[in-house]
Amino acid sequence: MQAECTPATVPALRAQEAPFGIVVGTSAGAINSAAVACRADAFGDAVADLAQVWGNFHADQVYEADAWGVIRSGAHWITALSAGWAFARWRKLKPRSLLDNTPLASLLRELVPMERLPTMFARKHLGALAVTASSYSNGQHMTFYSSATPIEPWVRPQRQAVPGFLSHDHLLASSAIPFIFPARRLTHAGATTWFGDGSMRQTAPLSPAMHLGADRLLVVGAGRAQEAPAEQLPERRYPSMAQIAGHAMASVFLDTLAVDIERLERVNRVLSLMSPAARAETPWKTVRCLVVSPSQRIDDIAARHLEALPRPVRALLGGIGVARQGARTQGAALASYLLFEAPFTQELMALGEADAQARRQEILDFMDWSVVQDADHCAVPPGSCA
Repeated sequence: MQAECTPATVPALRAQEAPFGIVVGTSAGAINSAAVACRADAFGDAVADLAQVWGNFHADQVYEADAWGVIRSGAHWITALSAGWAFARWRKLKPRSLLDNTPLASLLRELVPMERLPTMFARKHLGALAVTASSYSNGQHMTFYSSATPIEPWVRPQRQAVPGFLSHDHLLASSAIPFIFPARRLTHAGATTWFGDGSMRQTAPLSPAMHLGADRLLVVGAGRAQEAPAEQLPERRYPSMAQIAGHAMASVFLDTLAVDIERLERVNRVLSLMSPAARAETPWKTVRCLVVSPSQRIDDIAARHLEALPRPVRALLGGIGVARQGARTQGAALASYLLFEAPFTQELMALGEADAQARRQEILDFMDWSVVQDADHCAVPPGSCA
């Protein structure tokens, strides 16, 4: 889950004005990015409302977490896996996902006022917003975007851009974690097709921001930039379904961002070795990039908060191998995608704040911000003035 944001070129940054002209997000990052973009004229308020939601989260705000809701979706899904698709078809079970995320749609309507986007563009508070999703119908990775001025859509192997009006359906599609949440239908090129989480098949997550005109990227990621190998302990048991699913999701959600950042750094190094005349002949440009990522493993934090999950969800996850075994927790990576509970999200937010404070000067320098005393002309976001 990640969001890429780029600084807007403005003569002076007011306390309530968004510091980002282009906002790009994927999965949960798409929701956070859209919430900020739709209130680009009240950046501090938008961030405060996001913090209020994330700091007081309950799973039932995102998916049906009661016993009946879990039985209705998860039990059917597991039955189909265990009894076989033929039997499931005979029983007329058509499980779409492990969980039903209908409540998330209601939360988005309250948190993300998508109808404000045209006003943000017209008043020049925002340059562009883009969210990504992956098509189950044709395998294409799609970037859906809206912008203040027309921007020619781009096409690359297995990925393409689609301009147009963005809606809550795009956010639900971008965050439809495979197997866990149901796919969403979106209309593209006159056809209605099914889409899932944008992290799937996302080979170049930095690309949309640059196509939309960014030359400076502030990248907020969910995985550690330099992931240290986990401690290797003797493992006699065969890996559970939860372990395998968590490992697969890590490769989907986390690995491609690190690879794309490395690719960007290599291009920047090559350009730095070229003469000005040679650089003028290439389509490439130097792009500054600052990556802010967790200093601790999200899986380890999730393992400490498994008990915060609703009991029916814990039972469901226990059925596929999420469990504590001595000092270790199997399947914590998978559980972390469902831990929309305040104890877990509050620890994540505290970690994010600590990590940002540890790199405070680096961030200020990157954003060309200076700290001043006058809060009415503060050159950093609200609450950051000295």
